[in-house]
Amino acid sequence: MIAVVQVMLVTRALSLDVTLAPVVVGLVTFAVYLGDRIADADTDAETTPDRAAFIQRHERTLNHVVSLSYGVAVALSVLGGPLALVLTLLPGVFWVLYASDWLPSLTAQFRRLKDVLLVNSLVVAFVWAVTLTALPLTFAGAPVTPAAVVVFAYYLLGIFVNVEIPNVRDTAGDRAIGVETLPVVLGVTRTRRVLYGIDIVTALMLVGAALWGLLAPLFVAALLVGLAFSVCVTSLVGRTAHGDALTLAAESEYVVVAAVLALVIL
Repeated sequence: MIAVVQVMLVTRALSLDVTLAPVVVGLVTFAVYLGDRIADADTDAETTPDRAAFIQRHERTLNHVVSLSYGVAVALSVLGGPLALVLTLLPGVFWVLYASDWLPSLTAQFRRLKDVLLVNSLVVAFVWAVTLTALPLTFAGAPVTPAAVVVFAYYLLGIFVNVEIPNVRDTAGDRAIGVETLPVVLGVTRTRRVLYGIDIVTALMLVGAALWGLLAPLFVAALLVGLAFSVCVTSLVGRTAHGDALTLAAESEYVVVAAVLALVIL
């Protein structure tokens, strides 16, 4: 649902027609993340035992759900043309490279992208930022504009932060299985400072976009409220035992933005 909200924000920011893009992205997001949970059920047993147990108990059924969800998304994407189809397949292709053991099984020179410092978070952020921004553009038949580039950068930076926040919760488990994340390498305090820095850069970029007329000031104001919410969430990293709630709160930044916009419009 958060992915659907993210696409609707792109549609609003770039004044695009409402299309099937939110539905397609929602289905793809569900399929990819559920597939990731299935693939990592064994290693997640230490950090999220209840979820891992549920996944392992219903693995066969959930695999069918993943296939059905992605299949429907691909079928709908065909209505948007060849590029929409490619963009819909993109998260799945990168997930195979990111989370599966396919590349390491070919040669010992390769590691899962998920295990490599910065590459893991940057791959996730880049792929989703491209999908969230480009798919609604493609469905609407709209060109890539400077405003679209700003929205892409906003999602790239924001998703990177949101990926690293749950990594703090998973530090012990990631260290045990050899996954390199910012909290594993830098520690929690330094990771929190890095995330603060990214939020500051994001805020400066958004203010610049408003001043240069790339995005509507009202829309930027809503994004900045969401960013302030993100900073509050980041301030709790490593300072609360409620890691799952913190992860959900971080992702909810975009719901906050949508709520602010809805209040202003109404």
